[in-house]
Amino acid sequence: MKYYIIFGPPGAGKGTQSSLLVEKYKLKHISTGHLLREEIEKMSEVGIIAKGLIEKGSFVDDSIVLEMIRKVICEADPSVMGFIFDGFPRTISQAKAFDQLLQFHKKRSVNAVLSLEVDDSLIVERINKRAEIEGRRDDSSIETILCRIQTYHKKTEPLIVYYKERGKYFPIKGDLPVEDIFKNICQIMESIKNE
Repeated sequence: MKYYIIFGPPGAGKGTQSSLLVEKYKLKHISTGHLLREEIEKMSEVGIIAKGLIEKGSFVDDSIVLEMIRKVICEADPSVMGFIFDGFPRTISQAKAFDQLLQFHKKRSVNAVLSLEVDDSLIVERINKRAEIEGRRDDSSIETILCRIQTYHKKTEPLIVYYKERGKYFPIKGDLPVEDIFKNICQIMESIKNE
C-alpha cells in the first residue's frame, strides 16, 4: 500500500492532478475539503462546526480531520493500491499524528510528498476561476481567499522542512500545463517505485 501526499496552496491544482493519478495508479483520492463539504451538506455535527471555521478561512480541528482520514483508510476497498491525500496534512501536528496513524494501523509511512509550487497571484486567479465554474461559495470572497493563502504560508509551509528532513519532499513547478505537471509527477512516482 502506497501513501502519497499532494501538497501546495489552495488553487495549485491538487484536485486535478489527484484525479489523473487515481486513474493511472489505482489510488484512492482523499480530499479533506471534499470530506468536509460532504459533512456540511449533511448538516452533521462535524459539518456545522466545519462550516463556521471554513467561512472564516480557518482550519478544522485536527481530531475531526484525523478521524475522517482513519475511517476512509480502514474502510477502503481491497482493490485500492494506495492513497493520495489532498489538503492533508496541513500542519506539523497533523503530520505527526498521521505518521502515528499509519504506523499503528498498517505499519507504514508516507511514500512521497508531491508539492505543486505556484505563486500567490496565480493562486488568486485560479481560485476565482474555480468559483465561477464550480459555484463554490468558499472560493468567491477575495478576503477569504487571501486569508486561506496567508494561513497556508503560516501553518502549512513548515511541513516542507518536516518532509524534506525525512527525504520525502519532491517539489514540482505548478504553473505548467496540466499534462506537463502530471508527467513530472509520474516521473517522480516511478523513480520512487523503483527504489
